[in-house]
Amino acid sequence: MVTSADLPHELQEFRDTLHRFVANEVEPYAEEIERTNDLPDALLKRAAELGLCGLSIPEEFGGMGESELASSVAVETLSHGPGGVTFYLAPSAPAAAIRLAGTDEQRQRYLPQLASGETFAAFCLSEAGAGSDAAGIKARAVRQGDKWIINGSKLWISRARRAGVFLVSAVTDPSKRGAGAITVFIVDKRKGVNVGEPDRLMGLAGSGSAEVSFQDVEATDADVLGKVGGGFEVLKFILGRARLWAAARATGICARALQVSLEHAQTREQFGRKLGEHQAIKLKLADMTADVYISRMLLYRAAALYDEGKDPVQEVSIAKLYSTEAASRAADMAIQIHGAMGVSRAFHVERLYRDARAYRILDGTSDIQRLMISSNLQRNGVGVSLAPGGLA
Repeated sequence: MVTSADLPHELQEFRDTLHRFVANEVEPYAEEIERTNDLPDALLKRAAELGLCGLSIPEEFGGMGESELASSVAVETLSHGPGGVTFYLAPSAPAAAIRLAGTDEQRQRYLPQLASGETFAAFCLSEAGAGSDAAGIKARAVRQGDKWIINGSKLWISRARRAGVFLVSAVTDPSKRGAGAITVFIVDKRKGVNVGEPDRLMGLAGSGSAEVSFQDVEATDADVLGKVGGGFEVLKFILGRARLWAAARATGICARALQVSLEHAQTREQFGRKLGEHQAIKLKLADMTADVYISRMLLYRAAALYDEGKDPVQEVSIAKLYSTEAASRAADMAIQIHGAMGVSRAFHVERLYRDARAYRILDGTSDIQRLMISSNLQRNGVGVSLAPGGLA
């Protein structure tokens, strides 16, 4: 079991560097990010200098390495700041998918420019009628000679506004549903790829979320990620990593909510005593502390299993479910502890609440995680692993 104390010294130093980066170089832009729903170019440039676009990308392609534990610690730490920032200054599931399922040519073509921050990649799955039900997508890729013609529209696509590379899932065999029906294509910004206006979400300002439409977009077999009809295997990999990093984002919100609540409780006075001396506040701080600890342990355990070359489907679902639910609880308690200041836009506590709420939906809702956990349990049995139904 990996804990914060077990992190390698260099990873602890990297975490501390990121804490300073968030406090000194990200938070000063928070109000601007909320107002413009975009990230300043200067912030993206500085992040690229720190290598934050190269997380989960091998060093041979200019990245910082493939450690999912390092990526998770980075995302957790960056999540102390505005949530939308972590969709750019953090590992991306598309880059990780290209690393795993891409050909040598695809890796050489795309990974260096993603690692350097020269461009960004967007994962295009959700549609108007297909969110949790990935098999229900309507986008089509039809073969015409030696080309594929892609048509369809994707919604709520993070990083879309700045993306130069799109991983788009499309049905290539409509006679099937599920396995064998879907193919994932890597499409750069070419004719027929259109990005809509930025979505105005409850939270996650600056995440670049927008609709992406594909109108008679031409692709070839060289643009297929994995193999034709093998889209579900690619999606499984993408969503596994996306859920891991959603757990990291939520864990970061838990930790930040606890931090600001403790600071407030130790300085604010009511009824002649510090807030933290009142039993009601002590109980909230205790619950938040337990949630941070459990979320962090679940996150680091799942990340370490990935780094061991395993596929911890159950462990990742449990981490995602627990930490995202815990983030909402922690953010809500932080607002309660802060009182009127907690709901004021002049402070950033309410931002934690808005950001946290999205993570119970993104990358597989909480109820989808519950269904997956239960299915794995019934299929594999309780077993003797740390996670019932998980890896032995």
